[in-house]
Amino acid sequence: MNEALHERVRRMRERALIRSWEYRQRNYAKGAWYRFRRILVDAAQAWIIEERDADRLESDGRVPLPIGREFAPPIRVFLLTEEQLAAASSRRRVTVRLCGELLQARNLALIAHE
Repeated sequence: MNEALHERVRRMRERALIRSWEYRQRNYAKGAWYRFRRILVDAAQAWIIEERDADRLESDGRVPLPIGREFAPPIRVFLLTEEQLAAASSRRRVTVRLCGELLQARNLALIAHE
């Protein structure tokens, strides 16, 4: 019985350490994750684009949203219309949610709700 209590206490301490680490990471982010989620809420569609298309968008005068620079490595996030996105030949659609595929992308094109 005493061994079972020690194991239970060990697991509780382990969970508390993990929880404190998660809170610390969230606080160090200074609201970046909140702002990124807020942008995703306004997006009807999300597309991953390649470097060449992102470079072309920037050379055409499209400015990436500042939230992307707050991550390491930085993400270029563009808010576009469907017509502007049609010119990107490398586009690949992803679901609009925080998922591994979306977070691993270096260049994102978002289309806002109408």
